Amino acid sequence: MKTEYIYDFAIIGAGVVGTAIAQELSKYKLSTTLLEAKADIGAGTSKANTAIWHTGFDAKTGSLEQKLLSRSYELLTDYVPKFNIPHEKSGAVLIAWNEDQLNSLQGILDKAHNNGVTDVHLLSIEEVYKLEPNVNKGALGGLMVPREYIICPFTIPISYATQAVINGVELKLNFPVTEISTDNDVYTLSGKGGAIKSKFVINAAGLNSDIIDRLFGFERFTVTPRRGELIVFDKLARNLVNHVLLPVPTSITKGVLISPTVFGNIMLGPTAEDLSDKEATNTSSEGLDFLWEKGKGIISQLLNEEVTSTYAGLRAATEHSDYQIYSHPEKHYICVGGIRSTGLSSSLGIAEYISELLNDFDIELEKKESIKTVKMHNIGEKSIRPYQDDNLIKQNSDYGKIVCHCERVTLGEIKDALHSPVPAKTLEGLRRRTRCMQGRCQGFYCSADVKEIFDSEVIEENVEAISEEL
Repeated sequence: MKTEYIYDFAIIGAGVVGTAIAQELSKYKLSTTLLEAKADIGAGTSKANTAIWHTGFDAKTGSLEQKLLSRSYELLTDYVPKFNIPHEKSGAVLIAWNEDQLNSLQGILDKAHNNGVTDVHLLSIEEVYKLEPNVNKGALGGLMVPREYIICPFTIPISYATQAVINGVELKLNFPVTEISTDNDVYTLSGKGGAIKSKFVINAAGLNSDIIDRLFGFERFTVTPRRGELIVFDKLARNLVNHVLLPVPTSITKGVLISPTVFGNIMLGPTAEDLSDKEATNTSSEGLDFLWEKGKGIISQLLNEEVTSTYAGLRAATEHSDYQIYSHPEKHYICVGGIRSTGLSSSLGIAEYISELLNDFDIELEKKESIKTVKMHNIGEKSIRPYQDDNLIKQNSDYGKIVCHCERVTLGEIKDALHSPVPAKTLEGLRRRTRCMQGRCQGFYCSADVKEIFDSEVIEENVEAISEEL
């Protein structure tokens, strides 16, 4: 009788936090599987965030979120250039528009310094307009956060997952976990994708982390999806903004910002609307109207520019203000819940923290002698793209054949994304890896060609796989 395989670790959820944890565990001599309910990694909350690399300057001092943001910033400072993650050192300007906001700036400055972000400093009205000349008249002052950067929200989880997979983590997509049982200290995790067995479980299920936590017998937090709608403006608007323009934050939200993106656009948003539906990623006329009015109050010129797209994401908000991370060595279980809008920025700090918690578990953690690494393709505007790289094109002419003209995406990039260690399984996954169909025409001109390439490459790969089995 065949013995069913038992993993050392099962990680539930392949968003930016789950993939970061998977990458961390891949450094050890362990058998690990990463389970994702959707058809691709980073396809939930992670795909629709505001793409800000946060310093944690305004996080609650002493909170777990603040500590992990601070540590993660150090780790990302090394990781981002090493693995070629698109980013720009934009800095952020926080603008006060009334006396109450102006009076709160000193408190925000003090908090930033207490949080170790000591380069944050106050700005006079004149300095605000020197830095951002297109901002509407009427600002009263500001705060400069020099190391609040912009980053690619798509490449980070793809990079984490890639490093994890090439170092032995087994990724299982379309694998929602709906039932959990245990027998002789071994868990069985099952759902419509099948069933696996594992000695230890890490819950990084994002919007569904509360549901998974309840399957382990706990009722300590409830995820209320907080919808954030955003408007993306055309690349011709890019010269209107030099920094991330931040509002004065509230206890509910960081507020509506105007930010450049690493893809060359301008982004306005997000809203903050608590919902009951964990699948409600549609935009609303009310939300977009709200953003339009907010944008008009910050840079009225922006509203004369063309809108490229609108989208919405759901944040895993809970009734608690801090992260909901719990360790249960006796149950062989760790819960990583309530990671709201700062998951990308705190991801490596969270992963390191989880590895430290595992020291209390009944398992030997032995580092591998060496680990494999791979650099990601650049899809940002500030570094050389494949279509601009003469040496790359000489090696493979596919990098000189542009398929998506709005975003300058080449055939070589599309093929790479379809045959990588963590390949795109859907057209949406292909967009996140390459930017195809993301530009001004939103795929109107290129989607047929992209679909044809997608179908032919996937069919060819499936035929090759079947041939190898035979």
